[in-house]
Amino acid sequence: MTGEPAQAPASGSTRASDFEYDLPPELIAQEPLANRTESRLLVVDRALAPSNSEEFSDRAFTDLPSLIPAGDLLVLNTTRVRHARLLGTRPSGAAAEVLLLHPGTVAGTWVAIGKPGSALRPGKQIQLAPGISVETVELLEEGYRLVRFHGATADNVISRFGRLPLPPYITRAAGSLDETRYQTVYAEREGSVAAPTAGLHFSKEILASIVERGVRVARLDLEVGPGTFKPVAE
Repeated sequence: MTGEPAQAPASGSTRASDFEYDLPPELIAQEPLANRTESRLLVVDRALAPSNSEEFSDRAFTDLPSLIPAGDLLVLNTTRVRHARLLGTRPSGAAAEVLLLHPGTVAGTWVAIGKPGSALRPGKQIQLAPGISVETVELLEEGYRLVRFHGATADNVISRFGRLPLPPYITRAAGSLDETRYQTVYAEREGSVAAPTAGLHFSKEILASIVERGVRVARLDLEVGPGTFKPVAE
């Protein structure tokens, strides 16, 4: 009701600021390891937690097969990352970027995000190549845009100009190595905006070892959305 004072947050409520912490940039790896299985693995013993300080142990990802009991079920997300990042220019010549999320409900359109926001207002176009551009058709909720292409189909644009959309904390441009390392070894159908990152550490050899131990394996196709690229707002 109007005129009433704002209420204080309820006791125990959670704020976005509760998740802020200092992460030195030099601790964020910019390049993948030479071998994807050499990543570190933090193991939490749920039988001990939280009563014993020994419930955490530093291991290597190669130890994973020995940590999964026979008969357990390992579920793999087989989604493949789409080359959905498009770099172009505004009429002024300044740079702009579009990240395609998924096809829109209107034929020939896509739902996307991008930057700067001023370049993705309805009616504005970003040029990708001579005679090929992407136009913002409509503003959607949560900062999403509905876009369409001129001069080429979406599939043609993605195959010719699309780049792998590395997470924003990776400050370098995507390279040839990322074509394999930013995909899981069991990736199948293309459709995700980002990789299911927990799966990037698996090799075919580790998967074979897990199966040999009697662990059941199931596969599903669960597309990863744009959360990696959007700040926590609430």
